[in-house]
Amino acid sequence: MMGHQAEKLEKLVASSSNSIKKTSKKTRFIAITSGKGGVGKSTISSNIAYMLSLQGLNVGIFDADIGLANLDVMFNVKIKKNILHVLKGEATVSDILIPITRNLILIPGESGDEILKYSNMALFERFMEEAQVLDKLDVMIIDTGAGIGEHIQMFLNAADDVIVVTVPDPAAITDAYATIKTIATLRHDVGMIMNQVRSEREANAVFEKIKKVAFANIGPALDLKLYGKIDSDIKVSSSVKKRELFTITYPHSQPYRDAEKIVQVIMSKLERNMLVSSSESGLSGLFKRLIEHF
Repeated sequence: MMGHQAEKLEKLVASSSNSIKKTSKKTRFIAITSGKGGVGKSTISSNIAYMLSLQGLNVGIFDADIGLANLDVMFNVKIKKNILHVLKGEATVSDILIPITRNLILIPGESGDEILKYSNMALFERFMEEAQVLDKLDVMIIDTGAGIGEHIQMFLNAADDVIVVTVPDPAAITDAYATIKTIATLRHDVGMIMNQVRSEREANAVFEKIKKVAFANIGPALDLKLYGKIDSDIKVSSSVKKRELFTITYPHSQPYRDAEKIVQVIMSKLERNMLVSSSESGLSGLFKRLIEHF
C-alpha cells in the first residue's frame, strides 16, 4: 500500500515540476538537528534564520517537529493551522504562512511520514501548485525533532546541509555522536554547532573529541565540520523566557557575534550554491526531495 502511494506521489511530483517557472531559484535546504532535546536547537534555528534574513535573503523556517510547537514560542506567534491542514484540503499554503519579518517566513510543519496519508491526487496537485508561492526562497531552515527517528532521517537525507547542535555535557555529546553515526549512513558531510560553551577553546576541544571518535568508528570518509559555537550567556536564556530572539534583543552580545560567524559559514556555502541551476525551489522543492526517499 505504502509503495503504491509513494509511486503515485512520485508521478504527481514529476508532473508538477514541469509547471514550475524557470525563474524559480534553487532553495538551499539546511536541516538543524540534535541527538537530544534541551540543547538549544530551536533557539539556534530561529536566530540563524533571522540573521540570514538580515543578509537580504528570502528565508523560510520549517517546523518539522510540530508536536512540540517550539518555533511559535521562539517567534512569539500563534499557530492555528499547519502543513497537514493543507494536505487535508482544510487550508491553503498561504493560509498557514506566518510572516516574522519582511523576508522571513515561518512554515508550520508536520512529521514527514504524515504526507503519505493524504495522497489524494487532486489535493496533492493543488498543494504543489500553491506551494509555488514560496519558490522565491533562497534558504529554508528545517528545524527537525531531536533524535534519529525515521521521519527525521527523511529530512536529513533531503537537506543540502545537516547541522547537529550539542552542548558540552557527557550525555549530550554521546547522543550527538549517535546522531552523527546515523547521519553518516545517509551522507558523508555533517556540520556541528557547539552551544552553551564557556569559550572557543572548549568548543574546539569538545568538537575534536567527537571528531576523533567518529573518525575511528565511522571512517575517514566522514566530512565533519565545526560551523561555530554559541557562548553560554544569561542573555540567551532570558530571551527565550521572554519569547524574544537574542539576536534582536542583544545585538552587541557575544552570542550575537557567535551567531554572526555561523551565518558567515552558511553564506559562503550559499554563494557557491548560486552557481547551480535547478528547479528545486521552496516548499514544493522540499516535498519533491522527501518523496524520493519514501
